Amino acid sequence: MTSINYTISVKSKRKIYGIIGATITLMVPFFLMFFNHDNHLETDQSLCPLKMLSGFPCPGCGITKSLVYFYEGDLQKSLYYHVLGPLVIVFCIATILVLSVELITKKEYFNNFLFNKKIAYGLGIFLATYHFIRILYFIKDNSIDDILHQSIWR
Repeated sequence: MTSINYTISVKSKRKIYGIIGATITLMVPFFLMFFNHDNHLETDQSLCPLKMLSGFPCPGCGITKSLVYFYEGDLQKSLYYHVLGPLVIVFCIATILVLSVELITKKEYFNNFLFNKKIAYGLGIFLATYHFIRILYFIKDNSIDDILHQSIWR
């Protein structure tokens, strides 16, 4: 009797989870765009836990709105909400393509690039600097009352 082993390796599972995560990241703003008939994205309370507690945005605040406006074709507004929004789309599409090819060919192509410490530190420093500048502008443009109004402590 012949038996077939259908178990999936840990690396393959991670690639499948990566594809699913990238697909969800691309789909959520797409659905928000379609169900945003009243243009409530600019006035709704943020769902970010840090912003809800402190009133200050976290480094990732604005990514979803950035993606929605990018899908609508408004690049200027997309970059206004978060400069990395359009790059998230490019990264997710590249992730889906590369991981799909890796699953099919059973080879790994970009591990040296993806797990490079210099690139990780560079992106971390860029994000920290960008967030620091965003916080400075946020404080300049908002009073203490406005900041408290954006938190749960209103």
